[in-house]
Amino acid sequence: MANIKSAIKRVKINDKKRALNQSQKSDMRTAIKQVEKFVEANDVENAKSALQVTIKKIDKAVQKGIIHKNTGNRQKARLAKKVNSLGA
Repeated sequence: MANIKSAIKRVKINDKKRALNQSQKSDMRTAIKQVEKFVEANDVENAKSALQVTIKKIDKAVQKGIIHKNTGNRQKARLAKKVNSLGA
């Protein structure tokens, strides 16, 4: 454990930020799983609406630096491909 006052504060801040990042990342992953569940069930309408929500969450995670830009783009592309294959 840190002895210096500023280091102690830094540890507290890092813990808070890690908790927020984990929460947002978990929320994003849950949204991705939701879209995949709708795709498996061949539910086109719900899959499309869930995809819009998921894309927003992925973009927000990229913007905040929780995930890398290319990772976010890859996830969005894969989900969009799955949803678009339902319509065709």
